[in-house]
This record gives sequence, C-alpha cells and structure tokens, in this order.
Amino acid sequence: MPEFSGFPKQTMVFLKDLAANNNREWFQTNKTRYEAAILEPALGLIAAMQKPLESISPHLLAVPKKVGGSLMRIYKDTRFSKEKTPYKTNIGIHFRHEMGKDVHAPGCYLHIEPDDIFLGVEIWHPDKEPLAIIREAIADDPTAWKKAVRSKQFLSEWTLSGDSLKRPPAGFDADHPLIDEIKRKDFIGVAHLEPEMIHSAKLIPEIVSRFKKGTGLMTFLCRALDVPF
Repeated sequence: MPEFSGFPKQTMVFLKDLAANNNREWFQTNKTRYEAAILEPALGLIAAMQKPLESISPHLLAVPKKVGGSLMRIYKDTRFSKEKTPYKTNIGIHFRHEMGKDVHAPGCYLHIEPDDIFLGVEIWHPDKEPLAIIREAIADDPTAWKKAVRSKQFLSEWTLSGDSLKRPPAGFDADHPLIDEIKRKDFIGVAHLEPEMIHSAKLIPEIVSRFKKGTGLMTFLCRALDVPF
C-alpha cells in the first residue's frame, strides 16, 4: 500500500483562502498551492485506499487520476446555478461502484471542508429508474431495509441523511409503515470525523473501519439494483 501520512496543515488553510477568494485570477496565482495542499495528498490517499477498499468490496473503485477518477473536480458546473463562483471549496472523493458511471452510482464518499468533514455510504440523487427500484425494494422488503439501517453496527457510526419528497411518490401507499423512508430522494449514511483526523496517518484505518460498519446499507442498495457488492 502506498504510504499516506495525512493531509498537510496547509490543506485547510488553502480551502479557507479559496472560499475568501473564489475567482479564477486568484486560483491561477495559487495553482501550485492547490497542487501541494489538495491535489497531491488527495491522489495519495486514493492510491493508498486501493488495497484496503478491497476488504470492504472488490467492486468499489479507488482511481488516483487527476481527471475521471475518484477525486471530484474542483471546478463547479455553474450553467444551471444562480451561484456563479467557479470553484468548490471542499475536497470530494467518491469511491464508486464499478458498474456506475458517475456520482449518482452507489459508493463510499469522503468530504473535507473546514468545519464539515464526513464520510458517506450512499447513492446520491439517483436517476428516476434506480430511484424507483430502491423505493420498491424498501416497500417490498421492510425487514431487509430495517436490518440495513437500524442494526447496532450501522447506528454505532452512521446517521441517515439526504433529501426527501414532501408527499408520497406516485404508486406507493401513503399508509406504508416505511413511507418516510420511501419518500427519500437520496439514500445516504453520514458519519462525521474529527477535524484533526485528516492530518493523521490513522485517517485510512479510520475510514476503512467506518465504511465496514456501513456495508449493510451498501449491500441493500446494490442488491436492489442487481449489482454485486
């Protein structure tokens, strides 16, 4: 496993500076800082996660590439947003399922932002068809869903999060005992990390330990979508 000793202290400094100077001129002037504080250590973590990730699932990918890998782009897509600042002020790393093509696939996630550091086991904003399939799986097998997200192992680290509909989706019984779960638009378990953890060599063992305790949700989502986990 490639050596990874944690993100440098400058990681958070850079993210805070970027939030205060979110424009192209500042970013270009500070490009070498970005590479040293964000890009290089993030790719190092991803490379170091390849072998440990296999112990969680052989179907999750850790791809240490600048573009098209597990590291999410720092450049924002502002085409349909009122908020036009060009850069994300966080690090996003998505270890997605080999069958998925983007962040809307099942996967495990690491989010690093000043004052907001967390892990995710999830499927975020799934497309219409997989969303309907997951909802049907919850409705058809409430016991399996409750086992996935209400076990002692899951609840010891994870909290369900994400957006939900205000009303039951079409075709589902409003009186179903799990209707609040069926109304979800995201299926995400979130576990927060202590800020200092990202600067430690213990970060990877901590990530792996937490992800393993979230495999119940990942297994349910993958089984619903008929992909291996």
